[in-house]
Amino acid sequence: MPIVTIQVTREGTAPGASSTTPEQKAALIKGASELLRDVLGKPMESTFVVIEEVDTDNWGWGGLPALDYRKKLAAAAASKSSR
Repeated sequence: MPIVTIQVTREGTAPGASSTTPEQKAALIKGASELLRDVLGKPMESTFVVIEEVDTDNWGWGGLPALDYRKKLAAAAASKSSR
């Protein structure tokens, strides 16, 4: 039985949203299950999908917390556009 874990940031995908919507989660579960069925021949009823929402202060990249790295990218982009 396959187990798929999907991690998403707890930011929401629309202004004012603080998390992924139930409809989006359902689509992720369906899509992951169909992918394993189509690629590996795994029955959808034996595929488990776990969705983990990660707070933005619990991840990062480029050696910085995620929000700090985004600020760095925004400042670099603003600097380029003002030249």
